[in-house]
Amino acid sequence: MAGRLLGRYARLLCRVSSQATATTAARLPPPVVGASAVQKAQGWHWVTERSMCEGRTIPQEDSSEEVPTSSPLNVLIDKAVKPESVLEAWKLLGGNGQQAATALLKWSLLMFRLNGNFKKTPSELETDPRLKDLMQTLSKEVNSVWNGSLIAALRTLWRMQIPDNNPVLNSVQTEILWRMRRLSYKHLSFLADWGANRKNQQDLAIVHAALKQLELRWTEINEAKTICTLLASGKRMSPSLLGKLEDKALELGDKFSAEEIRRICVSLATQNHRSVPLFRALSYHLLQRPSAELTTPLIMDIAFAYGKLGFSQIQLFQRMASELLPRVPGLSSTDVTRCAKSFGFLKWLHIPVFEAFAQHYSKKSETYSVPQLCSLLLTFARLNFQPSKGEEFYPKVHAVLEDSLSDLGPFLQTDVVWSLCVLQQAKPQYIIPLLQESHISKLSDGPTSRTEGYHQKLLHIATTLLLEHPGSLDSSSSLKDLLVWTRSSPASNLQSTLGEALQTLVEGRPEALLTGIDTVYGWTIDGELVVDCDNKPIDMSELNAPHLRSEGGDQDLPAGARRIAFIALEFQNYCSKSKDLLGRFVMMKRHLQLAGFITVEVPYYEWLELKAERQKLAYLKDKIGKAVAEDMAK
Repeated sequence: MAGRLLGRYARLLCRVSSQATATTAARLPPPVVGASAVQKAQGWHWVTERSMCEGRTIPQEDSSEEVPTSSPLNVLIDKAVKPESVLEAWKLLGGNGQQAATALLKWSLLMFRLNGNFKKTPSELETDPRLKDLMQTLSKEVNSVWNGSLIAALRTLWRMQIPDNNPVLNSVQTEILWRMRRLSYKHLSFLADWGANRKNQQDLAIVHAALKQLELRWTEINEAKTICTLLASGKRMSPSLLGKLEDKALELGDKFSAEEIRRICVSLATQNHRSVPLFRALSYHLLQRPSAELTTPLIMDIAFAYGKLGFSQIQLFQRMASELLPRVPGLSSTDVTRCAKSFGFLKWLHIPVFEAFAQHYSKKSETYSVPQLCSLLLTFARLNFQPSKGEEFYPKVHAVLEDSLSDLGPFLQTDVVWSLCVLQQAKPQYIIPLLQESHISKLSDGPTSRTEGYHQKLLHIATTLLLEHPGSLDSSSSLKDLLVWTRSSPASNLQSTLGEALQTLVEGRPEALLTGIDTVYGWTIDGELVVDCDNKPIDMSELNAPHLRSEGGDQDLPAGARRIAFIALEFQNYCSKSKDLLGRFVMMKRHLQLAGFITVEVPYYEWLELKAERQKLAYLKDKIGKAVAEDMAK
């Protein structure tokens, strides 16, 4: 109500003031009263009424002031094609501060176009009397330089690598700080973008001031390009400003081009900032783009960004795969390994694309470096991908690794051999050197979590040698040496409820059930039973257990008895949007089966559907019966 009354009062005051001005003007002598006075009064009336009614709006700069005058110096500067021509024109005609900023910008652009960078040092540049006079004029008349030209001049001085204590640079920096509240949001975004990597205190002050103004005036931003620029250079941004820019990006998402979406995704990935609503919106808008905009570099960058942040969007991945598949033969080895690695991080296996990757290596193996081959093998093992033409793929892999595997670093060498174990391609000559004390000691450097992870991989590698290549080496001693690094992670909800159901199944008899067992093979069994020929749990406290550290009792399994290993499989154990296990858990099943267990899988998607206790018991009994029947059929 107060605002409305104030607006009406302002309009009434403006009318009275204009009438009084007109009356006064009628009494003045004719030379004083003219069209300019009337226009000024009318203009004042319009500005007053607009500002009172519209509230807190930031008036835009008068565009008429941004139109350069057609002076002889400006003409020569526009026509210049060499840096020397700009300096000669300045020496011949001179100019004011605005013209000095324009000349400096044109000179720097021509220098970059000619040389690619400033080959001369800043001190050598300042010794040129023409350039020195130009910069001195800019410094003296800096307050008359227009906003856009002033910001461009600052960027030019940055690119020239002018020393931080240079008076011209300090003059421009100070003037920009004074004008910060009068700059448009585009100018502010340029300052935030261009100064993102600056380290000088005065430059940092400019960047922080620009970001602060943007945070106050973020509602003015109405261009997708500006949002893209700010999100791409948001390393120094406050979380509140970043959140506001994300809201603006959601609002203007349909105006983003495919290239701008790529730039935003890569920038957020490098900042390790995972905004689920924004990525969902960008994925939707990217899906609407025509195939011509989905270039190969764009697909590579989007896959990298989504893989780094672990953001899964299957519809977009399917579109990317369909666009990428016919282009695979023309890709470089770097593109193939990079794309495969990104899909590996996403746990997304697209069989046709990965078949194309394997065929690409088979045909162009000479173009792959050893690290690229290692990256490809790690990805294949993570997703448990076996090429359909393995007889063409693996011989070329072994031909390279036999000569270069020993030259790799200890951690990468362990990763590669572990991946070969997953893919069932590890040869004894690959494994035996990794079980030597010299190699094991090299894996002890680094954070504790990393060390434990690699020693557990060594256990899996030693288990592969013991169970899949029996007789190659006395691996039992190696396993016992590595046992000190076995570890147990906290039980998940699925593992806990499965253990409770198994306790009910054995009627609470502790001698008939083991849960959460760390085996000598480096794998954890969620539940272990020994059942007789009627699938009834029996006492196993006195039975020999070679998979345990203590090796259990001294009695052999009774005739017809079988060991059952229950494996709780969580959501993260599977490929994305699939029921296919990742390579690590496929190898676990294979090792446990070779060690004499009948494995019973308990997937999360089946267990969560069981609500009552009787349903869980019936489910477990049915699983045991089917697993035993399959084992007998073999």
